[in-house]
Amino acid sequence: MKILLVEDEPDLGEAIKRILTQKAYIVDWVSDGIEAWDYLENQWTQYTLAIFDWLLPGLSGIELCQKLRQKGSFIPILILTAKDTEADKIMGLDAGADDYLVKPFGMGELLARLRALQRRSPQLQPQQLQLNHFILDYQFYTFSDQKNSDHPLTISLTNKEFQLLDYFMRHPNQIVTRDQLLGQLWEVGSEPESNVVAAQIRLLRRKLSEISCDHLIETVYGLGYRFLIDHHS
Repeated sequence: MKILLVEDEPDLGEAIKRILTQKAYIVDWVSDGIEAWDYLENQWTQYTLAIFDWLLPGLSGIELCQKLRQKGSFIPILILTAKDTEADKIMGLDAGADDYLVKPFGMGELLARLRALQRRSPQLQPQQLQLNHFILDYQFYTFSDQKNSDHPLTISLTNKEFQLLDYFMRHPNQIVTRDQLLGQLWEVGSEPESNVVAAQIRLLRRKLSEISCDHLIETVYGLGYRFLIDHHS
């Protein structure tokens, strides 16, 4: 899942990004409201959650909420702010925010609120994602082939392996390009090496080969990759 974090306090922004990255989120972090809107206006469909500080240079978090809702986006938004009066909370929620977290806060509470937003948004990740007899588990970061229910085959995944499988399983039998994978699974500005996608796919296939599932990811030469699922899988 990809999150846009807009926070102009460097220490807080860095701390939030660190904890979210550890939880396998992909995080684009910006500190200016205008820069944030540039991201959202051009690629808002890439983000599954947004975290906005209220007071920002350029555009406030409230203004970002309003512009997103006017654009027709239903992306879940969490507002961070030191403003804690009832009137402030009402203003934030009326602007289109889905939840409101008052500073200072603990990272545990932040993660809990993001999980709550995900539960309230059915298009976001469940506890497990299942395609046929293949199961991706979001709690334990595992992938299982349960064709033989008495002896399921399970592998543990790294963050990037998990993120790749999550994206592939949400787009079964579709050709996914290198640029799509870069846009979804790497942060804007991270400038990964040109072969990073191919290298990660090789590592994922190697991991899948441990349970004889490396055939699931097909290379479509000149186009990208495809996660092959059919009723015979």
